[in-house]
Amino acid sequence: MKIFNKRQEIVFVIVREFRAISRSYAVLLVLAGGIFAYGLLYNYMYAPNIVTDAPVAVVDRSHSALSRNYVRWLDATPQVSIYAQADNFVEAREWMKQGRVQGIIYLPHNFEERVFRGSEAVFSLYSTTDAFLYFEALQKASAQVMLAINDTYRSAGTSFLPPQGLLAVMMAKPIAVEGTALYNVTEGYGSYLIPGVLMIILFQTLLMVIGMLTGEEAHSGGIRAYRVWGNHRWQSALRIVLGKSFVYCLLYAVFALFLLGLLPHFFSIPNIGNGFNIVLLMIPYLLATSFFGLAASRWFTDSEAPILMIAFFSVGLIFLSGVSYPLELMPWYWQATHYLIPAAPATLAFVKVNSMGASMADIRTEYITLCIQTVVYFGLSVWVYRWKIIKQ
Repeated sequence: MKIFNKRQEIVFVIVREFRAISRSYAVLLVLAGGIFAYGLLYNYMYAPNIVTDAPVAVVDRSHSALSRNYVRWLDATPQVSIYAQADNFVEAREWMKQGRVQGIIYLPHNFEERVFRGSEAVFSLYSTTDAFLYFEALQKASAQVMLAINDTYRSAGTSFLPPQGLLAVMMAKPIAVEGTALYNVTEGYGSYLIPGVLMIILFQTLLMVIGMLTGEEAHSGGIRAYRVWGNHRWQSALRIVLGKSFVYCLLYAVFALFLLGLLPHFFSIPNIGNGFNIVLLMIPYLLATSFFGLAASRWFTDSEAPILMIAFFSVGLIFLSGVSYPLELMPWYWQATHYLIPAAPATLAFVKVNSMGASMADIRTEYITLCIQTVVYFGLSVWVYRWKIIKQ
């Protein structure tokens, strides 16, 4: 048996891990699809960020004064521009297929009749899915116009509200609210969502890669390739973890540069943070995620299961990070979970630095959390690989 020194053992692990990645089509698909396609797709779908003057076709079967007012007011909103009025729905749908319009507003024949009868007015809204924000913009514009017409005709004794809600509305006192959007002046949905999603993409795809590699390693007995010299199982486990983590962090440093460095310039994503602070944040984040994945590899027995377990947690991780819902309002058990998963504090810290211009002092809590996670999960990952060596 060939004898390796300590440095050669780590190099052996690094070379073998790179070889395993390059020979696994599933891992390469996750890296290419998850990082490049997933990152580009998310940004493309939310690329408009703020939709203005989206062309819309109107099918007015009411032909009433109220329907004409509705169409005129809808055209006055910043989100919508009336392209034309179609004679029927089939013609409007053809315009949508040809790309002339992004949506269709259909007003039924009894639109005005229902209003003056005191019932709820009904209209139909159709929108393309070329970008998610088109439907949101059309829905917002149509709802605003509906509320404006509702306020105008309420004095005449009519309302779009159902009867059970009229009493509560009439008794309620109006409150004037003026809001100022901090750090997202345009109130664009993409500006709010994308920075956090990019961090979640890094976390999820890295866990998938680790899960598939270690799952295949457990299934094929590949752990035997890491030769154990004497009874120094702790030292062997330590070198395996260091070698594997070096490979993962090196690859994902490049991917992080693409997602967090290049994409913001291509798609006008908020990027006002200090680049050096972002680099400092990514160091414990990638290390903690790598060690977290290696520690969890004890339960990965094949290469398919990790994808099923990890792929569907992106929405939960966004909420758990505290970006979309205040961490202080969460129950204690979700707050505790926030400090256990590296993606949660890292995402919150990245949004603060990247989108709000925070300094390292402002993310002290999240940074210390990531450092503690790095140490804890490093120890757990070494213990797990020592257990694997003994088992084999």
